[in-house]
Amino acid sequence: MTDSEALRWTSLADLVGHHPDAPVALIGAGLNERSLTPGRCDLGPKAFRAVLPRFSTYDVETGETLDVPVHDAGDLALKAVTPADAFGPVRDAVAAQARRGLTVLIGGNNAITRPGVHGLGLARTGLLTLDAHFDLRDTDQGLTNGNPVQALLEDGLAGERISQIGLAPFANTWRAHEKAKAAGISVRTARECRDAGLALVVAQELERLSGLCEVIYVDFDIDVIDRSQWPASPGARPGGVSVQDFFEATRVIGAHPKVRAVDLTEYDPSLEIGDLGSLTAGRWFCELLAGFQGR
Repeated sequence: MTDSEALRWTSLADLVGHHPDAPVALIGAGLNERSLTPGRCDLGPKAFRAVLPRFSTYDVETGETLDVPVHDAGDLALKAVTPADAFGPVRDAVAAQARRGLTVLIGGNNAITRPGVHGLGLARTGLLTLDAHFDLRDTDQGLTNGNPVQALLEDGLAGERISQIGLAPFANTWRAHEKAKAAGISVRTARECRDAGLALVVAQELERLSGLCEVIYVDFDIDVIDRSQWPASPGARPGGVSVQDFFEATRVIGAHPKVRAVDLTEYDPSLEIGDLGSLTAGRWFCELLAGFQGR
């Protein structure tokens, strides 16, 4: 019986491979250098790919089956590479996939976000971040995973074309908040996301950015999730957004036609507890593709 499910099922991994004409591309970007909290975010792409066979392509809640092919563009050679030196390779890798409907970067620390935005073209792109932190630290000591948004402002990205969602109390500074307000960045806190609903807040900000930009880049800094549900990031805190809300917001983002590139950052497999990190990252990818398939 060739279609027996006795020992296997059609999995998410079956959608990913060498598919030059696929509408979605996957790029590993395991940048780890100059993380403010030392860790092993460089292990993220390998752990992410390894978990994909554990996910079916069928969504029992909607009755829909994922069938969108994903071109695996491989991993960038970023071992021991600084954020400054990684800028060109990450930017060019995203730009090389410009003809596709969606490019997915798997980090890696949050320093990949700046070159990812440049890969879409700074002058036409808006940025939406799901992140517990502003990432507006000063750049006078060089690029780190704590200042990609600050670096983008300095590159010329207008603050009004940035939406930051999920910002956590006692995880940021007054100065960073003042920078965001002065720049015109739309700031939506973790409490606001709980009160209004994360998916609704995300939808509102996507609509706002759509009126200002040709395309949108989304940074999923996964430390936005409550640490009790997501221990695999050094920056995750108690009181973050719920993982279910995160999944629902991901589907909304995947469905938006102006979202052309996203990244998943700050996943550190060395902090795993019972595969919780990799299983969360894999489910995130399912939700992203489900949203994209519905475009």
